[in-house]
Amino acid sequence: MKVFVCCSKHFYSKLPPILEKLEQLGHESTLPNSYHEPFKEEDMKLAGAKEHNEWKAGMIRLQAEKVAANDAILVVNFEKNGIQNYIGGATFLEIFQAFERKKKIFLYNPVPEGIFKDELDGMEPIVINGELEKIK
Repeated sequence: MKVFVCCSKHFYSKLPPILEKLEQLGHESTLPNSYHEPFKEEDMKLAGAKEHNEWKAGMIRLQAEKVAANDAILVVNFEKNGIQNYIGGATFLEIFQAFERKKKIFLYNPVPEGIFKDELDGMEPIVINGELEKIK
């Protein structure tokens, strides 16, 4: 299965063993946007509002292309700044894009409590609780 791995840039350092395990299980992974430059957005903000907005729009278009090109998404959602199973705005958009395209949506950990909980629950993600073998 082709799997687009989605998460906060703050979790990129935790991805290598997950990516390796997906490969061992026979899956092909697509890396998150800016994986090799996790804090590129900070540079773009310093470049100015126009530059940052154009860059952000490009990232949203790129994530839509990645969702479309894969069979499923895997949302890697760990604790961030005291929020359990954090899912940020860009990742929420990736989940919605997958939902619209009827792709499988896997969550590494349960749906977080918060403002989008009802929407996330409504998209019926498959919670794997860290068990990558459940991706099928």
